[in-house]
Amino acid sequence: MTEAPQAPSTARMIDYWLGGSSHHPVDVAAAQAFEGAYGPCAEIFRSLRAFSGRAARYLADCGVDRFLVFGAGIPAQGNVHEAVPGAQVLYTDHDPEIVAAARALLDGTPGVAYVPGDAADPRGIGAETLDAALPGWRDRPVGLIFLGLAAFLDDAALARALDEMYELVPAGSRLAFDFDAMELAAYPQALAMMGPGFHMREPEDFGALLGRWRVTDDGIVPVARWRPDGPIEQVPDAFWGGVAIK
Repeated sequence: MTEAPQAPSTARMIDYWLGGSSHHPVDVAAAQAFEGAYGPCAEIFRSLRAFSGRAARYLADCGVDRFLVFGAGIPAQGNVHEAVPGAQVLYTDHDPEIVAAARALLDGTPGVAYVPGDAADPRGIGAETLDAALPGWRDRPVGLIFLGLAAFLDDAALARALDEMYELVPAGSRLAFDFDAMELAAYPQALAMMGPGFHMREPEDFGALLGRWRVTDDGIVPVARWRPDGPIEQVPDAFWGGVAIK
Protein backbone atom coordinates (compact mmCIF):
# COMPACT_ATOMS: atom_id res chain seq x y z
CA MET A 1 0.00 0.00 0.00
CA THR A 2 1.31 3.46 -0.89
CA GLU A 3 2.20 5.50 2.16
CA ALA A 4 0.07 8.62 2.64
CA PRO A 5 1.99 11.85 1.97
CA GLN A 6 3.21 13.88 4.93
CA ALA A 7 2.94 17.29 3.23
CA PRO A 8 -0.12 18.82 1.57
CA SER A 9 -0.33 19.37 -2.16
CA THR A 10 -2.12 22.29 -3.77
CA ALA A 11 -3.37 19.95 -6.50
CA ARG A 12 -4.87 17.57 -3.96
CA MET A 13 -6.35 20.46 -1.95
CA ILE A 14 -8.10 21.61 -5.11
CA ASP A 15 -9.29 18.04 -5.68
CA TYR A 16 -10.82 18.18 -2.19
CA TRP A 17 -12.53 21.50 -2.95
CA LEU A 18 -13.86 20.10 -6.21
CA GLY A 19 -15.37 17.10 -4.47
CA GLY A 20 -12.88 14.55 -5.77
CA SER A 21 -11.36 11.54 -4.05
CA SER A 22 -7.64 11.88 -4.87
CA HIS A 23 -6.59 13.62 -1.66
CA HIS A 24 -5.42 12.71 1.84
CA PRO A 25 -6.07 13.90 5.41
CA VAL A 26 -3.05 16.19 5.28
CA ASP A 27 -4.57 17.94 2.25
CA VAL A 28 -7.97 18.29 3.92
CA ALA A 29 -6.34 19.78 7.02
CA ALA A 30 -4.42 22.32 4.92
CA ALA A 31 -7.52 23.20 2.90
CA GLN A 32 -9.57 23.74 6.04
CA ALA A 33 -6.82 25.85 7.60
CA PHE A 34 -6.79 28.07 4.53
CA GLU A 35 -10.57 28.35 4.64
CA GLY A 36 -10.28 29.45 8.26
CA ALA A 37 -8.04 32.31 7.19
CA TYR A 38 -9.98 33.25 4.05
CA GLY A 39 -13.37 31.60 3.72
CA PRO A 40 -14.99 28.82 1.68
CA CYS A 41 -12.94 27.98 -1.40
CA ALA A 42 -14.99 25.23 -3.03
CA GLU A 43 -17.27 27.68 -4.85
CA ILE A 44 -14.31 29.65 -6.20
CA PHE A 45 -12.47 26.62 -7.54
CA ARG A 46 -15.63 25.13 -8.99
CA SER A 47 -16.16 28.42 -10.80
CA LEU A 48 -12.58 28.27 -12.10
CA ARG A 49 -13.08 24.68 -13.29
CA ALA A 50 -16.30 25.74 -15.01
CA PHE A 51 -14.34 28.50 -16.78
CA SER A 52 -11.80 25.88 -17.89
CA GLY A 53 -14.60 23.81 -19.39
CA ARG A 54 -16.20 26.77 -21.17
CA ALA A 55 -12.83 27.87 -22.54
CA ALA A 56 -11.97 24.36 -23.75
CA ARG A 57 -15.33 24.03 -25.50
CA TYR A 58 -14.88 27.47 -27.07
CA LEU A 59 -11.47 26.41 -28.38
CA ALA A 60 -13.05 23.23 -29.76
CA ASP A 61 -15.68 25.35 -31.51
CA CYS A 62 -12.78 27.26 -33.09
CA GLY A 63 -11.47 24.00 -34.58
CA VAL A 64 -9.01 22.99 -31.88
CA ASP A 65 -8.92 19.26 -31.14
CA ARG A 66 -5.48 18.98 -29.53
CA PHE A 67 -4.88 20.35 -26.04
CA LEU A 68 -1.73 20.82 -23.99
CA VAL A 69 -2.53 21.44 -20.33
CA PHE A 70 0.09 22.90 -17.99
CA GLY A 71 0.00 22.31 -14.24
CA ALA A 72 -2.95 19.99 -14.69
CA GLY A 73 -3.00 18.62 -11.15
CA ILE A 74 -5.62 15.90 -10.62
CA PRO A 75 -7.37 15.66 -14.04
CA ALA A 76 -10.89 14.94 -12.83
CA GLN A 77 -14.15 16.78 -12.14
CA GLY A 78 -14.75 18.18 -15.60
CA ASN A 79 -11.19 18.68 -16.82
CA VAL A 80 -10.39 19.09 -20.51
CA HIS A 81 -10.83 15.49 -21.70
CA GLU A 82 -14.29 15.46 -20.10
CA ALA A 83 -15.23 18.93 -21.37
CA VAL A 84 -14.21 18.08 -24.95
CA PRO A 85 -14.80 14.33 -25.46
CA GLY A 86 -12.78 12.87 -28.30
CA ALA A 87 -10.03 15.51 -28.20
CA GLN A 88 -6.37 14.58 -27.91
CA VAL A 89 -5.19 15.86 -24.52
CA LEU A 90 -1.71 15.97 -23.02
CA TYR A 91 -1.69 16.85 -19.33
CA THR A 92 1.52 17.94 -17.60
CA ASP A 93 2.60 18.72 -14.06
CA HIS A 94 5.97 19.29 -12.39
CA ASP A 95 5.13 17.20 -9.28
CA PRO A 96 6.06 13.52 -9.86
CA GLU A 97 3.63 12.33 -7.17
CA ILE A 98 0.76 14.12 -8.92
CA VAL A 99 1.85 12.71 -12.30
CA ALA A 100 1.83 9.16 -10.89
CA ALA A 101 -1.58 9.60 -9.24
CA ALA A 102 -3.04 11.15 -12.38
CA ARG A 103 -1.74 8.39 -14.62
CA ALA A 104 -3.43 5.82 -12.41
CA LEU A 105 -6.66 7.79 -12.57
CA LEU A 106 -6.52 8.12 -16.36
CA ASP A 107 -5.34 4.59 -17.10
CA GLY A 108 -7.11 3.34 -20.22
CA THR A 109 -8.64 6.70 -21.18
CA PRO A 110 -8.28 6.95 -24.97
CA GLY A 111 -6.57 9.98 -26.46
CA VAL A 112 -5.27 11.23 -23.10
CA ALA A 113 -1.70 11.21 -21.76
CA TYR A 114 0.00 12.66 -18.69
CA VAL A 115 3.73 13.47 -18.53
CA PRO A 116 6.08 15.46 -16.33
CA GLY A 117 6.36 19.06 -17.48
CA ASP A 118 7.05 22.50 -16.09
CA ALA A 119 5.00 25.47 -17.28
CA ALA A 120 8.04 27.67 -16.68
CA ASP A 121 9.88 25.63 -19.34
CA PRO A 122 7.34 24.70 -22.04
CA ARG A 123 10.02 23.51 -24.47
CA GLY A 124 11.21 21.01 -21.89
CA ILE A 125 8.26 18.73 -22.67
CA GLY A 126 10.00 17.64 -25.86
CA ALA A 127 8.86 17.33 -29.46
CA GLU A 128 8.83 13.51 -29.36
CA THR A 129 6.43 13.54 -26.42
CA LEU A 130 4.18 16.01 -28.21
CA ASP A 131 4.31 13.94 -31.41
CA ALA A 132 3.19 10.84 -29.52
CA ALA A 133 0.38 12.47 -27.54
CA LEU A 134 -0.82 15.15 -29.98
CA PRO A 135 -0.21 13.84 -33.51
CA GLY A 136 -0.26 16.62 -36.08
CA TRP A 137 0.35 19.34 -33.49
CA ARG A 138 3.06 20.98 -35.58
CA ASP A 139 0.60 21.92 -38.33
CA ARG A 140 -2.76 22.18 -36.56
CA PRO A 141 -3.87 24.73 -33.94
CA VAL A 142 -3.25 23.64 -30.37
CA GLY A 143 -5.24 24.69 -27.33
CA LEU A 144 -2.95 25.64 -24.46
CA ILE A 145 -4.53 25.56 -20.99
CA PHE A 146 -2.59 27.64 -18.47
CA LEU A 147 -4.68 27.89 -15.33
CA GLY A 148 -3.78 28.23 -11.66
CA LEU A 149 -0.09 28.81 -12.35
CA ALA A 150 0.59 32.49 -13.02
CA ALA A 151 0.70 33.35 -9.32
CA PHE A 152 3.73 31.09 -8.83
CA LEU A 153 5.87 32.84 -11.45
CA ASP A 154 7.32 36.34 -11.16
CA ASP A 155 6.74 38.76 -14.02
CA ALA A 156 9.96 37.92 -15.88
CA ALA A 157 9.46 34.15 -15.63
CA LEU A 158 5.79 34.42 -16.57
CA ALA A 159 6.43 36.61 -19.63
CA ARG A 160 9.21 34.26 -20.75
CA ALA A 161 7.04 31.16 -20.33
CA LEU A 162 4.13 32.70 -22.23
CA ASP A 163 6.47 33.72 -25.05
CA GLU A 164 7.92 30.22 -25.25
CA MET A 165 4.38 28.84 -25.45
CA TYR A 166 3.74 31.23 -28.34
CA GLU A 167 6.83 29.97 -30.16
CA LEU A 168 5.96 26.33 -29.49
CA VAL A 169 2.61 26.15 -31.31
CA PRO A 170 1.47 26.97 -34.87
CA ALA A 171 -0.56 29.99 -35.94
CA GLY A 172 -4.21 29.80 -34.99
CA SER A 173 -3.47 28.22 -31.63
CA ARG A 174 -5.30 29.50 -28.57
CA LEU A 175 -4.24 30.07 -24.97
CA ALA A 176 -6.73 29.89 -22.09
CA PHE A 177 -5.22 31.68 -19.12
CA ASP A 178 -6.02 32.97 -15.67
CA PHE A 179 -4.26 34.74 -12.81
CA ASP A 180 -4.84 35.65 -9.19
CA ALA A 181 -6.12 39.20 -8.84
CA MET A 182 -5.79 41.13 -5.58
CA GLU A 183 -8.45 39.24 -3.58
CA LEU A 184 -6.10 37.91 -0.90
CA ALA A 185 -4.65 41.35 -0.16
CA ALA A 186 -7.56 41.83 2.25
CA TYR A 187 -6.76 38.54 4.03
CA PRO A 188 -3.16 38.81 5.32
CA GLN A 189 -3.23 35.51 7.21
CA ALA A 190 -4.33 33.61 4.11
CA LEU A 191 -1.85 35.52 1.96
CA ALA A 192 0.96 34.58 4.36
CA MET A 193 0.05 30.91 3.89
CA MET A 194 0.80 31.24 0.17
CA GLY A 195 4.41 32.17 0.84
CA PRO A 196 6.70 34.85 -0.63
CA GLY A 197 6.66 33.34 -4.12
CA PHE A 198 2.95 34.05 -4.60
CA HIS A 199 2.24 36.87 -7.06
CA MET A 200 -1.11 38.66 -7.30
CA ARG A 201 -1.63 41.07 -10.18
CA GLU A 202 -3.90 43.94 -11.09
CA PRO A 203 -6.02 43.00 -14.12
CA GLU A 204 -4.89 46.08 -16.04
CA ASP A 205 -1.26 44.98 -15.67
CA PHE A 206 -1.59 41.39 -16.83
CA GLY A 207 -2.14 42.06 -20.53
CA ALA A 208 1.41 43.30 -21.03
CA LEU A 209 2.79 39.96 -19.81
CA LEU A 210 0.99 38.13 -22.64
CA GLY A 211 3.42 39.61 -25.14
CA ARG A 212 2.51 38.61 -28.69
CA TRP A 213 -0.65 36.73 -27.70
CA ARG A 214 -3.79 38.63 -28.79
CA VAL A 215 -6.67 38.57 -26.33
CA THR A 216 -10.08 37.88 -27.88
CA ASP A 217 -12.79 40.53 -27.84
CA ASP A 218 -14.11 38.96 -24.63
CA GLY A 219 -11.23 40.70 -22.86
CA ILE A 220 -9.63 39.88 -19.52
CA VAL A 221 -12.46 39.54 -17.00
CA PRO A 222 -13.39 37.70 -13.80
CA VAL A 223 -13.57 34.06 -14.86
CA ALA A 224 -17.21 33.72 -13.78
CA ARG A 225 -18.07 36.48 -16.28
CA TRP A 226 -16.25 34.94 -19.26
CA ARG A 227 -18.90 33.63 -21.66
CA PRO A 228 -21.19 32.32 -18.89
CA ASP A 229 -23.56 29.51 -19.80
CA GLY A 230 -26.32 31.00 -17.64
CA PRO A 231 -26.64 33.30 -14.63
CA ILE A 232 -23.23 34.55 -13.50
CA GLU A 233 -21.91 32.66 -10.48
CA GLN A 234 -21.89 34.78 -7.36
CA VAL A 235 -18.31 34.23 -6.24
CA PRO A 236 -15.49 36.63 -5.33
CA ASP A 237 -13.47 37.87 -8.31
CA ALA A 238 -10.38 36.00 -7.10
CA PHE A 239 -9.41 34.74 -10.57
CA TRP A 240 -9.46 36.74 -13.79
CA GLY A 241 -8.75 35.30 -17.21
CA GLY A 242 -9.54 34.97 -20.87
CA VAL A 243 -8.44 33.47 -24.15
CA ALA A 244 -5.70 34.71 -26.46
CA ILE A 245 -4.80 33.80 -30.05
CA LYS A 246 -1.56 33.33 -31.96
